[in-house]
Amino acid sequence: MARVTLELPEHFIFTTELPVYINFINYGGHMGNDAVLTLIHEARVRFLRAYGYTELDIEGRGIVLSDAVIVYKSEGFPGDTLIVKIALTDFVSYGCDICYQVTNKATGKEVVRAKTGIVFFNYQARCPTRVPEGFRRRFADIEDETVREA
Repeated sequence: MARVTLELPEHFIFTTELPVYINFINYGGHMGNDAVLTLIHEARVRFLRAYGYTELDIEGRGIVLSDAVIVYKSEGFPGDTLIVKIALTDFVSYGCDICYQVTNKATGKEVVRAKTGIVFFNYQARCPTRVPEGFRRRFADIEDETVREA
């Protein structure tokens, strides 16, 4: 069976810490796949907030997810603190990819690699719209700035 692989960029522009809550744990005793989507959603919201944006207002435009890739590297357990790093890649006319690297703070072990494709969206007209130029300028070629959430 072919495995999905996900190469991550060298540089990340945002870092935050998130706990593994008990409700993230599945019947196998570790963090479930649905919890990973919740975790990266929270990280994405924090990232946007750090730059003065929300998912519904990035320079007057919203975003929707077009796809998601999750590659599991190790388990997450209740009480773990995870470090989530974010990078933006692959800008196109209507969107870009958000890459996530999730590691265990205590052990340094990588837990998850993930990517979500975002499409900029006009919620009033219910249609995709172009990437805001200010957003593109701010993030398309950024390599050496890392914002850590306070």
